[in-house]
Amino acid sequence: MNEKIEEEQKDIEKKEDDDNEFVIDFTTSSAIHRVSLKFLVVYIPIFWFSGLAVATFWYGYTISPVPWIIKLLFLPLILLGFSFLFIFSCFFFSKLLLIFINLIHEPKEGIFRTDKRDNDFEFWKIRTEIKKITLWLIRNWPLPWIDVIAFRWFSIKMDFTSHLNDAWCDAEFISFGKHVTVGQGAVVMSSMVVGNYLIIKKIRFDDYALVGGQSTIAPGTHFGEDTVLGAVSTTTLNQELEDGWIYSGIPARKLKLNKYAEMRRDIIHKVDVDKEEKIETEHEVNIDDDKKHLIKRKHGGDNK
Repeated sequence: MNEKIEEEQKDIEKKEDDDNEFVIDFTTSSAIHRVSLKFLVVYIPIFWFSGLAVATFWYGYTISPVPWIIKLLFLPLILLGFSFLFIFSCFFFSKLLLIFINLIHEPKEGIFRTDKRDNDFEFWKIRTEIKKITLWLIRNWPLPWIDVIAFRWFSIKMDFTSHLNDAWCDAEFISFGKHVTVGQGAVVMSSMVVGNYLIIKKIRFDDYALVGGQSTIAPGTHFGEDTVLGAVSTTTLNQELEDGWIYSGIPARKLKLNKYAEMRRDIIHKVDVDKEEKIETEHEVNIDDDKKHLIKRKHGGDNK
């Protein structure tokens, strides 16, 4: 009996050691430095065809019958438009190249060896290079919402209620709920190189999640609804952050309940202006009968 208990204890310790192998160095490990310079060749067709698109419009502008004084007057606006055209052309041709690459080898989650003979690792490097230059061009454009278009174009689930305030975010295996905010300088990595391994795990943000500035989000992290991660904090591989809690630290640990969390309410406030009365009536709004069981009800710190 004692031998069986000892064997089980050894198995638990071995599993913990295996898990810790992928927990260490998340604040210093980076996927970018493993990208070979040879993959920069993918920029040639992207820039070439984007440049042809700009050159075509420039030629049409120069030969147009518009008086030269008008052309000179609107030249600054035209140049701005051409720069915008070049960026979106890069955006378009990058997507076409990605579609072709993904048809050859479909992206998938998992833990892979950083070996040239590993197709998942090699194709991940190609995808990273293709997306990196386009996102850099898009995110340096002055329009604040333009990066949302870029991420949606690269198949990330994200709407215009969420914001990445000068934060770096990988462009695959990430989904955002509504009203998600990622603070300045934060890094959201669905892929990461640790030692001799490439880790690709989906990151999910539920509604109203908040990430503090200069934080690092590791692959596989799941942010619950109304969850807050404090500034300069780090999550670990596959970490689950519970709904309505504030986390902080390296690694992130549960700190306290988020008392400012958005709460669902089944109460409608009716105001009688003439009698200066306010009446509260319980009523579920715009919810079909067959979907009422999907509602999350929160009472204090417990989900029911």
